Amino acid sequence: MPEIVEPVDLAVGRRLNPEAVGWTRRPLHRTDLPWTGRTKRWEYWGVVTRRFVLGLTIADLDYANLTQVYAYDRLRRHEVSLDTTKLGPLRPGLSDALPPITASSGPLTFADHGRGTRLRVDHERVRVALEAEGGDDALGVVVPWSPRRFQYTLKDPVRPVSGTIEVDGEREAVVAGWGVLDRGRGIWPYRMTWNWGAGSGEVSGRRIGLQLGGKWTDGTEQTENGLFVDGRLHHWIDDLQWEYDLEDPESPWTVTGPDVEAVLTPFHRRVASTQLGVIASRTHQAFGRWSGWARGGKGVEYRLDGLVGWAEEARNRW
Repeated sequence: MPEIVEPVDLAVGRRLNPEAVGWTRRPLHRTDLPWTGRTKRWEYWGVVTRRFVLGLTIADLDYANLTQVYAYDRLRRHEVSLDTTKLGPLRPGLSDALPPITASSGPLTFADHGRGTRLRVDHERVRVALEAEGGDDALGVVVPWSPRRFQYTLKDPVRPVSGTIEVDGEREAVVAGWGVLDRGRGIWPYRMTWNWGAGSGEVSGRRIGLQLGGKWTDGTEQTENGLFVDGRLHHWIDDLQWEYDLEDPESPWTVTGPDVEAVLTPFHRRVASTQLGVIASRTHQAFGRWSGWARGGKGVEYRLDGLVGWAEEARNRW
């Protein structure tokens, strides 16, 4: 799987550009895609602070568009979910150009700038004004299911965030938080299941980011797996093994492979379900702390103990 180092078009018309298949350390894919009924575009930000967990989504599914704001108050054990689904594409649609990218829908706005990304939520129940620092490596991967079904994903964990979060009148001035960007552009099969895990934090004086995926990339010879150490990505080429029990919300999630043995111990689990005719999804997302080890460059092993983040299983019919 080659590392791509120059800008490249993801597709030629409705077909995958073979030269786009590989991985990158920064956004290099131009993702101009036609309307197909199967084209998906989204920007997702996950944020974990000392008090709050946020999940913020703007998604365009061609025939529908979604805006989702999820907030969990770790102190009060209090959840807020604000979801809006509308028929038809998002207008204006999500950008297919190289960053900087601005996305806005309902109460949500994401705006890249020279030093990072501004995250805003303006709703009577949830108000967010955060800055997510940028500039380090990310992991971009193109997953080729077939010449007409493919996905570009950009995962960018361990983004320091600062600013303010207010949920139902309770406010936090964020001085120690972490953000993770998940950017997706592609033409998808109707049914798909995936695993995703992310962790961010500082361990023994090193800034560590963990990015783990599974199921949806298996068998494609592409992976979205890797370790970030002080801003530098170490990409892994092997598929990973996931073990978890969806019937027990407090049970650990274990992810293993040649370069990683990681365990997430949950402090909260979110279950989200959508049933809207042709669109249906169910996601189990466990928020918690990671432990274990992962291997970086030159075979060096790094501890993961104390990283905050999540692990999830999502099943989609869309």
